[in-house]
Amino acid sequence: MAFTGTDRYITTPELSLAVNAAVTLQKPLLIKGEPGTGKTLLAEQVAEAFGTRLIQWHIKSTTKAQQGLYEYDAVSRLRDSQLGTERVHDIRNYIKKGKLWEAFEAEERVVLLIDEIDKADIEFPNDLLTELDKMEFFVYETGETIKAKHRPIVIITSNNEKELPDAFLRRCFFHYIQFPDAETMKAIVEVHHQGIKAQLLKDALDIFFDLRKVPGLKKKPTTSELIDWLKLILSDDIPEDVLRNRDTRKAIPPLYGALLKNEADVALLERLAFMNRRESAQ
Repeated sequence: MAFTGTDRYITTPELSLAVNAAVTLQKPLLIKGEPGTGKTLLAEQVAEAFGTRLIQWHIKSTTKAQQGLYEYDAVSRLRDSQLGTERVHDIRNYIKKGKLWEAFEAEERVVLLIDEIDKADIEFPNDLLTELDKMEFFVYETGETIKAKHRPIVIITSNNEKELPDAFLRRCFFHYIQFPDAETMKAIVEVHHQGIKAQLLKDALDIFFDLRKVPGLKKKPTTSELIDWLKLILSDDIPEDVLRNRDTRKAIPPLYGALLKNEADVALLERLAFMNRRESAQ
């Protein structure tokens, strides 16, 4: 079975090819791209397309690779031993299974998402090399080896906050999600806002892509922000001609707070609008 997207996820031929190649090669799929381009959502839709369960491991700056395997709660065991609790005699009561363990012991093939791997320490990817390669790991406390019953489909996302080690990259199939062009973006919006008027969509996309072209923006608006912006426009019943007749050189967009996420970008657009109004008046 090949992945070709779903009713709720518009994919490109290149992205579909990358997913299917990673599945065929049985390698982790490393996905990079701008925030908001659907990297995390891809894992959800791959799981839906293959009719399997999704296990999500969201990485933070404090996350350690060991947590994906298991954690041994020695403090709780010491406390229980002092209290004379019966459960203290079985060390397994103090081992918390991680997301990799959960994926490895699943009775069916699952999709394992390791989300935003670049947030963790630089050594984090290297610490998972053997486990992702051999699909097994050793539990020192119990002396058992946990092997994957079915090799999971592993999808790893990165926002390029830091470089990943070469040894880790060699074990992955890589794909960079290009920012959608106007036609692809139109199809994405129509999935989320079915029945949206063609003229309203065209005007909104024109404004959106014009915004992304403004030089000096700290954070360009992304797909998810466009979806939110259109949701506000549709719910607030803003007249269509407000977008159609708007001079993009003289004013910032209505409800711009859904598109712009910091005061520096708002100030930049206000300065540009002021300068254009002054030039037009001369």
